[in-house]
Amino acid sequence: MSTDSKGFGIDKANYKILLVGVAMILVGYLLMMGGGSDDPNKFNPEIFSARRITVAPLVILGGFAAILVAIMRRPKNPPAGGKAGAQE
Repeated sequence: MSTDSKGFGIDKANYKILLVGVAMILVGYLLMMGGGSDDPNKFNPEIFSARRITVAPLVILGGFAAILVAIMRRPKNPPAGGKAGAQE
């Protein structure tokens, strides 16, 4: 088994960025959790906190942006024998 990455468009740095993006999305959803009331007849204003309404969606959008960067970013060292992603 060889470790040649000829023609493979994603390198280790892209995978790291991808994992950071996935982690950001998970953190964003965790930030949105909670704030509900056990009694359906009582209103809990905590559901409208800035953390749930502003911070969490921005963290999730940042995670999706990081994933997009990981997918679109070209490797620093293209494989030998041509352009990155070129087929022979």
